[in-house]
Amino acid sequence: MHCSMKLMFLIVIIRRYHYINMMKTWTEAQRYCRENYTDLATDHNINDMNELKNTVNNNPKYVWIGLKRTGVYQWKWSLGGPVKYLNWETEPSDNTDNCAVMRNGTWRQQKCDVASQFICYNDSSKAYIINTSSKKWRDAQRFCRQHHTDLINVRNQTDNQLIHNIINDPQRSVWIGLFRDSWQWSDHTDSAFRYWDSGQPDNSGSDCTAVDMNNEGKWHDVSCSGSYTFVCHEDELILIQKNLSWTEAVTYCRENHVDLVSVDSQEIQLMVTEVLHQVWTAEVVCYQNWAPGNEAAVDDCEREVRSGAVQSGGDHLWISLPGSHKLNFICRRKEK
Repeated sequence: MHCSMKLMFLIVIIRRYHYINMMKTWTEAQRYCRENYTDLATDHNINDMNELKNTVNNNPKYVWIGLKRTGVYQWKWSLGGPVKYLNWETEPSDNTDNCAVMRNGTWRQQKCDVASQFICYNDSSKAYIINTSSKKWRDAQRFCRQHHTDLINVRNQTDNQLIHNIINDPQRSVWIGLFRDSWQWSDHTDSAFRYWDSGQPDNSGSDCTAVDMNNEGKWHDVSCSGSYTFVCHEDELILIQKNLSWTEAVTYCRENHVDLVSVDSQEIQLMVTEVLHQVWTAEVVCYQNWAPGNEAAVDDCEREVRSGAVQSGGDHLWISLPGSHKLNFICRRKEK
């Protein structure tokens, strides 16, 4: 078998955590991480949080991560992802009503400690589950995460209409997964994932976030001047949310980073466990994992550039796609 075929794939961002057993303030820890890795740790979901806990391995009580309070409030989805679609009954104000309910198909600001019914989303079954018990927003979020995936994320008008039909009562107010806070990750990513302990953040003037390793890794807001060990993250890959062809993506990555990422081993193939976005990647590789009927059409890999994608489900086998197809893509940020 010849081994220099150029390929394109769907892949997820690879993030590695590094526990630093040094006592520093939050700002000192941020500086250390930026100088030696990428930044203080960012968590995009519960899988990231579990990996971080495994990295620290329950050594200290408190460990710094990269979340810090700012003076700017922004709306976010509990499930994550950008807030592109909005359907407010009236434009939201700057008051302290920092959560959102749907009522009769439109959204309203609501104080988060009001008890309301809610709708969960289950990613495994792709189902919306309405819960008729009344809970505060954060308790509803906790319930959905324990029993399903999260509170619902309303991506577009189609989602909104579907959820409106499920509620089926113009007088009923139901929590959705939209909330507003002023917390920002050190690396400025738009991750809306939060893992606060009960009663946290307590808004006591403490503007930085530490993981309580003695309490399932739940988060506490603490004074930024405290000294704790910390976790850095290192992003070997970066997602570019811009639709380009394969050739355009190669040019972009080589001009702004290092190159499009390589899928050149079984180890990296196994990392493709969740496909968050459709992205182009490419590089000279020797590892091959073609689905039946999608193998190379020629024996000499050097003779042409092949295009492909990794299937989002099943065994993540490779399939052929036209190179002119435009997708988001991932660049490699460091040399091998």
